[in-house]
Amino acid sequence: MSDVKRELDQLMRTFLGAFDNTGGGGPRLEAVREVFIPQGMIIKNVGGETVVHDLDGFIAPRERILTDGTLTEFREWEVDERTEIFQSIAHRFSEYRKAGCLDGTWFEGRGRKTTQFVRTPAGWRMSSMAWDDAPADPACIVPPAPTGE
Repeated sequence: MSDVKRELDQLMRTFLGAFDNTGGGGPRLEAVREVFIPQGMIIKNVGGETVVHDLDGFIAPRERILTDGTLTEFREWEVDERTEIFQSIAHRFSEYRKAGCLDGTWFEGRGRKTTQFVRTPAGWRMSSMAWDDAPADPACIVPPAPTGE
């Protein structure tokens, strides 16, 4: 595995980990600004609705729901990816999973992300990301295991 690929893997882990509030921990949303260029764009393209965010517009509502009790025990993780690197640009197509408790109801989901990277003087950074979620499948929703057992 190349050093560049390892760096891109770490950027993705850092991005996804920024939203984790499992085990009573808090999210680390400042990491989104660390892994993106300042002009970064994040696009939600779910259910036929396209919502384009700059970094502040993306972070603010997530910070609220991840810290006010609306969304608890949340995490998302990459389960598969395909990364292409050409000189100072790269693209990654990822499959991911997510799980958490939204307004007191456990959920699990999955989807795909497409992420573009650029090499900057400070190292590799994300420049844009877009995602779409797969439709929910109630048969696949499994409640979390009881704690303390």
